[in-house]
Amino acid sequence: MKISRPIILGACLAAAVSLSTLAHAQGGPIRIGLPVPLTGPYGAEAQDQVRNAELAVKEFNDAGGLGGRKAELLVRDDKLNPAEAATRALELIEKDHVDFIVGSLSAATQLAVNNVIRQRKVLYISISQSDAINEAADFSRYTFHESLNPHMTTQAVGRYVFKKGMRVAFLTADYAYGQEMTRGFTRVARDVGATVVGEIKHPLGASDYSAFLPRLMALRPDVVVFNNFGRDNQISIKQAGDFGMKNSMKFVTPVLTYTSRTAAGPRVYDGVIGGSSYYWKIEADTPSAKAYNDRYRQANGGAVPSDYGSMAYSAVKSLLMAVKQAGTSDTEKVVDTLAALRYDTYKGAQSYRACDHQSVQSVLVIQSTAAAKGSPDIFKVLQVAPASISALRSCAELGHK
Repeated sequence: MKISRPIILGACLAAAVSLSTLAHAQGGPIRIGLPVPLTGPYGAEAQDQVRNAELAVKEFNDAGGLGGRKAELLVRDDKLNPAEAATRALELIEKDHVDFIVGSLSAATQLAVNNVIRQRKVLYISISQSDAINEAADFSRYTFHESLNPHMTTQAVGRYVFKKGMRVAFLTADYAYGQEMTRGFTRVARDVGATVVGEIKHPLGASDYSAFLPRLMALRPDVVVFNNFGRDNQISIKQAGDFGMKNSMKFVTPVLTYTSRTAAGPRVYDGVIGGSSYYWKIEADTPSAKAYNDRYRQANGGAVPSDYGSMAYSAVKSLLMAVKQAGTSDTEKVVDTLAALRYDTYKGAQSYRACDHQSVQSVLVIQSTAAAKGSPDIFKVLQVAPASISALRSCAELGHK
């Protein structure tokens, strides 16, 4: 029987692709995709996530990798856009043949990436706050969440700040992150006997809050919670301070980031209370923090790591720990190993809860303080809520059986 040239050529190409894939799996680099919003209002946080992910990869490679196999980081800009994030994730998987994906810095983009990886069964570790990714409707065996989630953050910050009879108002970025934070703080207010007197919503990326602030003031709250992030957080808190609102109201934000405080300065954030996954000064009594800080300083000219940056470090570090422990980059084996991993990468003991792969970890409540010019000592740690399953929404509430 005569076989046509196109069929022969197609068979040869298929064999070549198969051999290439096999060679990569057996001895090529261990490829980790990192889609983050390098451009847009979260760019500063994303840049530090890249630096931290690179540090974790370097440490793995310097230690010999996996039997000589080195890790490789492939950074992509998702532009803080869900469609862009999904496209970049798909390219990383199908064109660049990554073994794993770590990344995202918004609730919307991480859900877009998660949808792609669920369909293609690629392990993904999210490093953005979200409650939705833990819910049964969005969870998969391949989904891990290294970041804090809004419930954990609002539980820690809300229980520290709110008191019985206190009046609480929200300025909320009108997308998943802000909405989830409002929901969490509302729940805490109810539990402690505080009263939510109102919520004012604003679009993502707003630059002028003059239309929103008088409405907030009219609610006469004791506490204003800024449920937004990045430049939105910096601009809204600055303009609220310029309106004189700090004279009669306490300013709170669910996530008080090192990059925002550094960018906006001490006057803007003076006295603001918020939550954090990490602050470098815990190195005084946390050996893993001291070791991590020292390595970061050495690699970055003496600078200290940020909170969101450190989550990228921990996600990549723990992933590569699981690869090494599994002795392979095979997805199914690494998923099983990571799900069972007990790790201390930068701030104390962490582990993934079985039902939703949420990282169980400590939450810091911090307050912005004045600091000497150029000093990185810009926060006071008010409280450390220890790692605890009780700080999470229950598996049943999330829809897991």
